[in-house]
Amino acid sequence: MVIKKGPWTEDEDAVLMNYVAVHGEGHWNSVARCSGLKRTGKSCRLRWLNYLRPNVRRGNITLQEQILILDLHSRWGNR
Repeated sequence: MVIKKGPWTEDEDAVLMNYVAVHGEGHWNSVARCSGLKRTGKSCRLRWLNYLRPNVRRGNITLQEQILILDLHSRWGNR
């Protein structure tokens, strides 16, 4: 099987979202194999966690979040 690389299409996103809705998260290698996507399990996992998961918040951060980040960074550094 040839593994597809590069940007995801809307159709691939829809297939991944439907598969996860029916079967749940996890076992990403079997998700890649059984869903018909020509992607690796790692690629499916990262796409789901970083872009497609329903509770991923998009947009600008609030002033309170920015202050919290700066406070924690001054306290802990890059850890």
